[in-house]
Amino acid sequence: MAAQDALEVERKYTVEAATPIPSLEGLPEVRRVGAPVTHTLEAVYFDTEDFALAANRITLRRRTGGKDAGWHLKLPGKGGARTEVTEPLGADAARVPERLRHLVSVHTRARDLRPVARLKTRRTVVLLLDAEGTALAEFCDDHVESEAPPSGGLRQAWREWEIELIGGEEELLSAADDLLADGGVHPAELPSKLARALGPSYPVLPERAERPKRKGPAGVVLLARLRGQAEALKAMDPQVRQDAPDAVHQLRVAVRRMRSALATFRPFVDAERANRLRDELKWLSQTVGQARDVEVMRERLAELAGAEPGALVVGPVADRIRRESEARYRQAHEVGLVALDSERYFRLLDTLDAFLAEPPLTERAAKAARKAVAKRVAKDIERLHDAVDAAEEAEDADADQDTVDAAEEAEDADADQDTVDAALHEVRKKAKRLRYAAEAARPVLGKRAKRLAKAAEQIQETLGELQDSVVSRGHLLDLAAQAHEEGDSAFSFGRLHALEQQRAAEARTRFALDWADFTERHP
Repeated sequence: MAAQDALEVERKYTVEAATPIPSLEGLPEVRRVGAPVTHTLEAVYFDTEDFALAANRITLRRRTGGKDAGWHLKLPGKGGARTEVTEPLGADAARVPERLRHLVSVHTRARDLRPVARLKTRRTVVLLLDAEGTALAEFCDDHVESEAPPSGGLRQAWREWEIELIGGEEELLSAADDLLADGGVHPAELPSKLARALGPSYPVLPERAERPKRKGPAGVVLLARLRGQAEALKAMDPQVRQDAPDAVHQLRVAVRRMRSALATFRPFVDAERANRLRDELKWLSQTVGQARDVEVMRERLAELAGAEPGALVVGPVADRIRRESEARYRQAHEVGLVALDSERYFRLLDTLDAFLAEPPLTERAAKAARKAVAKRVAKDIERLHDAVDAAEEAEDADADQDTVDAAEEAEDADADQDTVDAALHEVRKKAKRLRYAAEAARPVLGKRAKRLAKAAEQIQETLGELQDSVVSRGHLLDLAAQAHEEGDSAFSFGRLHALEQQRAAEARTRFALDWADFTERHP
């Protein structure tokens, strides 16, 4: 079996040994049922000694028999769906394939994976077909025997049904729930065969954490934000490893939101521990996020070059942009993967888990959330105002400069504009921090926080356009130099550089309007 990934959408039902299978032709779009086929399956499930995978509702098994023999990794997804990642059986039954080990390392953190259960299943499969004979779903009648751990562990036997979508819609599964419920059969309480096999060893999900409330403790606002973003980080980890679209970006956003929350709400927790955690999160964002920076520039420059009239594109401009960015992306992505497999990253995850399990809250975290959180958000508004004042001072200093020599004047103007743009970049960072603070505060500050987050995001996006222009101009200068050295024309790169200068000027103008609007609404 070749390695492949698939989205699995299914229902499981626990049934008595003698329960008859009802007629399934009445399900939506199902017109007939295929001939039954019986397989004998044997699967060995792997996990850490403390069941780190099971605790996160992940299953990893090596299965023989049937049409899909091989290694199967099932990762939880949205709406009850699961992503199934598969690898061939291989020669070593005890060695988990490297790719699968990497995909779960955010949870295992280099701990050994060992057999925790063995299941033998006699499976009878029928396909649910539409009028044209297209398979909509697969119905499985499973008689299962388990031993956990293998060779001397808890033995159990049971029967269950599964319906897994192939080409049908989810309404088919909902209709199946209703049809089977009429016969007294209901969805299984446990999420997997492994959960049943492990019995009392199967990890129990933690109780739902306290939600932020206006009159509740202020510290809960911070903890809720950290928990949500920690979950997002762990969900994105395997996707980054697979180089999934936008995965690096989403992982970095989660990290930045945690750093921002720890900064904004610092008085609610032990400062030393919060600062150590922020430093490690900063390292992760900078290391893994390099690939995202390359990705943004690649898309930006390709779009800019693609919009140019053909007559003004001299030489292999698009090809040079593509080759140079692909090389940098591969290198940056590899740096990120090395970081994700490092001891430092695993210790960061341990530290984050420990921080959330026993939060080092201060007395100020016990204050009423609405007032205490509003004060912290107000401080971030003040920081944004201070950053804008500093940028305006830099711009005023630029306007007051007097030079004599034309060449020196041009050079000084570039340097002064760089100073202003650097100050505006600080404004952008403060706007982003304010946006994230307002997002975190929304459960207790309501619509006010929503409006504030939107206004701060507008400033962040406008100045993000400016910063992207600053960075892309540096890349264009490098590309022009490379073209010149290799005997190609640098004309088009100079043109694109000028267009980026224009974009930057437009972004500065838009920021002035954004800031006027912000100060009117949020003085």
